[in-house]
Amino acid sequence: MKPIARDAMPTCHRASGIFLRAGMLLVFLACLTGCEATLFAGLNATDHRHGIEPTRDITFDPSTGLKLDVYRPADAVNAPVVVFFYGGSWTGGKRQWYRFVGTALASRGIVAVIPDYRKYPRVKMDGFMADAARAVAWTHAHAGEFGGDASRLFIMGHSAGGHIAGLLATDGHWLQAQGMTTRELAGFIGLAGVYDFVPIASNEKDMLGMFGHLPSEQHRAQPIDFVDGDEPPMLLLHGLADKEVDVHNSNSLADVMKAHGEPVLLKLYPGISHSGLVLALSTPLQAKKPVLGDVVSFIHQAPPARGAKTP
Repeated sequence: MKPIARDAMPTCHRASGIFLRAGMLLVFLACLTGCEATLFAGLNATDHRHGIEPTRDITFDPSTGLKLDVYRPADAVNAPVVVFFYGGSWTGGKRQWYRFVGTALASRGIVAVIPDYRKYPRVKMDGFMADAARAVAWTHAHAGEFGGDASRLFIMGHSAGGHIAGLLATDGHWLQAQGMTTRELAGFIGLAGVYDFVPIASNEKDMLGMFGHLPSEQHRAQPIDFVDGDEPPMLLLHGLADKEVDVHNSNSLADVMKAHGEPVLLKLYPGISHSGLVLALSTPLQAKKPVLGDVVSFIHQAPPARGAKTP
């Protein structure tokens, strides 16, 4: 098994490779030097949706100063809510880069929440998992203020963010520390997440640092080890051209869910790469790929959470 490589966003020297003309995508060129911020700025510059009300820079954890952004449909009433965790090898990334994810979901009638979390080496797994759980609990408590329905709360993530969301959905103690349970989640949506990776290879220094050197320590971080029949429904998405996180991660989690008789839907996309899976949510690509439609269908068709209660 190829373990986990770095999250690989297409890096770019210039963002001028993204253009729309007369509603058609003419060019999408991911260049070769290392400017994720420029790439994301280019992606977000193509996003001109109307009827979306963003609320940015909300502090959800005063103890750490962590903030989140909310993207809501202007007419949202009892709308489903998604908390999206971005990837970045647990070491990088910024919520502002993923505005295109928030607006893509909001344009389909969903309240989208995108939080930051602390990264390695500032914190190890316990730190960023606690941050993620606090972001979900904050969203559960405040969903109604943005036209959302707390009983229809989903967690979603890409790559390392998929791991974080997947662990929240399977290992209940993270949410329990914030006064919630996994039964209060209406669903989990994983985009090329990291779910089945123990033992960690000796050359994965950052992963060993954040998850531990011993297999007994590493299993604390592996979502497939915690599936016990009490998980929310899952939608697992993976590109078959993914060279960064092997598709066996999604296959393994789907198999374990099925073995416990739990609802899971696995979608594998030919020709879509690791970064291409999340970029398929952007304005230039979403009409060309089925990813956003599959995510939105799952959300709108899912019933309220089994253990839903008024926050």
